[in-house]
This record gives sequence, structure tokens and C-alpha cells, in this order.
Amino acid sequence: MLGLKIGGVPEHFNLPWRLAIEEGKFKEIGLELFWSDMYGGTGQMIRGFQNNTIDIAVLLTEGITKSILEGLDVKILEVYVTSPLHWGIHVPYHSDITKVDQLENQTFAISRKGSGSELMAYVLADREGWDTSGLKFNVIGDVYGGLWALENNEAECFLWEKYTTFPFCEQKKCRYIDEIVTPWPCFVIAVKTDIYEKHREVLDQMCRIVNQKAHEVKQNPDSAELISWRYNLRKGQVKNWLIETDWNYETKQFPKEFEKTVNYLKKLNLVTEEQAENWEQKLFL
Repeated sequence: MLGLKIGGVPEHFNLPWRLAIEEGKFKEIGLELFWSDMYGGTGQMIRGFQNNTIDIAVLLTEGITKSILEGLDVKILEVYVTSPLHWGIHVPYHSDITKVDQLENQTFAISRKGSGSELMAYVLADREGWDTSGLKFNVIGDVYGGLWALENNEAECFLWEKYTTFPFCEQKKCRYIDEIVTPWPCFVIAVKTDIYEKHREVLDQMCRIVNQKAHEVKQNPDSAELISWRYNLRKGQVKNWLIETDWNYETKQFPKEFEKTVNYLKKLNLVTEEQAENWEQKLFL
């Protein structure tokens, strides 16, 4: 039995993985996956790759793309979630900030350097026409650190997936004022290069299993209730999320949006022209 360590956010997007593990689907192909919840998001998973504490990760497209182009010895197996991510723009509950344009030159709470919460702040600044050199960040570790930063005047804004943060908005721990949507598919499956070279066949089978399980989740009329219960979300919110969300059900083809991701990273000076050269060879196996 091949044992591999996998990391992912403890959020509703990863229910197909959790169900497949619980049902023993991966063991049927001789693979035992040891799942770790990564509350620090993509930045924590990238650090996990660097420190050899994980072999596989389910993480944000923009974060892993940037890290691979910067030299991380990891490859993208396939797109996991083909739809974009809806990032909520959150501010302190009692602040007088009501519009996005009030956030220019303010401090953004981010989980880690290189995380989606940091990179999407650049995307937001670009959308709004701000000078990205004026962006300021406070590294806070995870979603709970972000809420703490807002409540304690350590940041004026925190970007996080809007359905995950909805209960915190209800609890008046933060206030949602708008959203920004990624211009690309939001989650990919990535693996250390040497692991894939040794275990190509079983990892391809792993992807097919999780794709099929995602299709079952999408089609199951009881999924909204299950997700609501497991992730402490309102059922109505989950139904909206399921409408917005599509996983990669049966194809390994990479959408053209990866070129868009790379071009965006270059435009925002987050990777150099040299780093972006031959990006397809660097990103994919």
C-alpha cells in the first residue's frame, strides 16, 4: 500500500476528497491518503511542499502557479475546481468603511506570503486602478487570525472565500462589503515532481476517483444538507454555492485560463518575464 500525505483547506470544496477517503475508494487502488487540514490555506501548503511535510496538495491556482514559476519543484496534476472562486471583501464590523474605494492604501490581513489572500489583494488593486506598490499586509496565519486582525484594528480588510466567512458575518465578527472573483479556475491538484515520476499511474487513478466523487456530490440532491451539516453553513447558502461551483468531472485538459494566470502574475510584477518563460513546461507534467 502506497502512503502519501495530502493537504487541503478544511472547506466544502474538498468534500469529494473526504468522502472518497472515508469510503476507502483510494485504498481500492493501493493508495492510502493521509489528509491534513491546512487552515493557513495555499501559503501553508506551499511551505509544506518546501519542508517535505506533504506530497500532494489541493490549492489555489494563482498561488501554486507563482511558486512553481519561482522554482518550487512541484507540478500541477490537473484542475480540481473549474469555476472561479468568489472572494468576499471583509472589513471590521464597526468600521465606517462601506465601499471598496475606501480600502486604497489600507492594510490587508493575509494568511501567509504567497497565499491567495495576498495575491487577490493585488488583483483587487488592479481592478480598482490602485498603485499596487501602496499595498500593505499583515500576516495573520488563517481565517481566525484574519478575524482577530479586523476586530483589533490590525487590518482594515480581509479577503476570504465568502461562503466560509458568512457565519462570521452573522456573528458580527466582520462585515462583507463586496466580492472579487478570480479570473481563472480556482483550485488545482499539485504533487511533488519526484512523487509523480515514481507513481504516475496510481496518481492518475486518484484523480479519476476524486473527479467521479465530485460529480456525485454535484448531482446528489442531498448534498446541500450534507455540506450544511458538515461545514456549519446555512443550507440556502450552500445551494447558491453549489450552483456557482463546478469541479473537474472527467477531463485532464488544462484550460487556456492558465495563460491568463501567468500573464496576470507578470502584469502585477509578481513573477518576472524570465520566470514565466516556458511556463507550460514548468507547470505541467
